Amino acid sequence: MAVPLLDLSRQYAYLKPELDKAVINVLTHGKFILGPEVAELEQQIASYCKTKYAIGVASGTDALLIALHACGVGPGDEVITSNFSFFASAGVISRLGATPVFVDIEPDSYNLDPKLLEQAITKKTKVIMPVHLFGQMADMDPILEIARKHGLKVIEDGAQSIGAEYKSRPCGSLGDLGCFSFFPSKNLGAGGDAGIITTNDEALYDLCRILREHGQKPQYYHRIVGYNSRLDTIQAAMLLVKLPYLRKWSEKRIEHAARYDRELANVPGIVTPRVMPYSTFHIYNQYTLASPKRQRVFEGLRAAGIGTAIYYPVPFHKQECFAYLGHQPDQFAHSTKAGDEVFSIPIYPEMTDAEQTEVITTVKRLVLD
Repeated sequence: MAVPLLDLSRQYAYLKPELDKAVINVLTHGKFILGPEVAELEQQIASYCKTKYAIGVASGTDALLIALHACGVGPGDEVITSNFSFFASAGVISRLGATPVFVDIEPDSYNLDPKLLEQAITKKTKVIMPVHLFGQMADMDPILEIARKHGLKVIEDGAQSIGAEYKSRPCGSLGDLGCFSFFPSKNLGAGGDAGIITTNDEALYDLCRILREHGQKPQYYHRIVGYNSRLDTIQAAMLLVKLPYLRKWSEKRIEHAARYDRELANVPGIVTPRVMPYSTFHIYNQYTLASPKRQRVFEGLRAAGIGTAIYYPVPFHKQECFAYLGHQPDQFAHSTKAGDEVFSIPIYPEMTDAEQTEVITTVKRLVLD
């Protein structure tokens, strides 16, 4: 039985009447850029994340870029982030002319290790940007304490973790700014690129709103140079339809994860994800296994028609574009090991019991052969 890594057509079939109506409504009123649905989504996301403000932008990458810009990051500055994440987490730092400073991950959570954070801080450090990878939040309390001690801003990269909770506090509400992606494959996905920034800081809120529209306020009066990064109204309308279902979808992912845990946790040669003690709601944007037999298992799953992907095969310190930083290949041992061993298997809410049985049976066979 073929099992896709993700099947968005099932979600659309379930929500078709609501989604079609929402999109047609935008086509009818014609306010395609920053229309009323954008403002409504901003209010609802702020409420969902328990923040005062939210700013809709064109993508999760732009959310990070604008948040860093709003914190004053520029040439000569340093931003500390995880060495193991999607490229945007590091790329946006370089795009502003700043230097990314990488910190290795905790082997159990795949998130930035707070114990290694303070030694990475220099006089040039301006922001700490932890990544909440795979749907589980990083250990934020020690990160925030270190940031306060050194007078640094904290930006949460929550691209994979909207709805996740740290000690019952929502993702995007703990740092100075939170950044989210609504790329279609995310647990809350739009019909294309879309993102949002959350904050409790009114000054940062105002600055992010200005930056997303070419730095203008009022229109055609530009006190800074910004970006063209406005959230499309159609994307906002689709997200407004989906947001009320997000908690239920996350709970279904947790249910699937619990079954994977039960049936794969004791299989020799497989490491299942660990829910950290501080993680009160892990939303499993991905269900990521690790195995020293990764390549064989990965190829076997593909050959069997079972969706799988490697997030991520190359840690930042090994990326060609960051060679100028002078890192050695044997640095960042946990990131390197993760890059060599991790692979993700299907966990979308609509997958059936039979499909999950097929995935479990095939993974076991490939690992134990």
